[in-house]
Amino acid sequence: MPHAPFIIASFAVTGVFMTWLIVSSYLSMRRAEASADALREQS
Repeated sequence: MPHAPFIIASFAVTGVFMTWLIVSSYLSMRRAEASADALREQS
């Protein structure tokens, strides 16, 4: 049984989840910065 399909699949799954992690972290950072700006302007 060749190992290549499993290796390719693992790289694909890792790539998808790493992309999801980066995007979700970026969006969370943007929300936190917006919240901090709102607090700064409020006081």
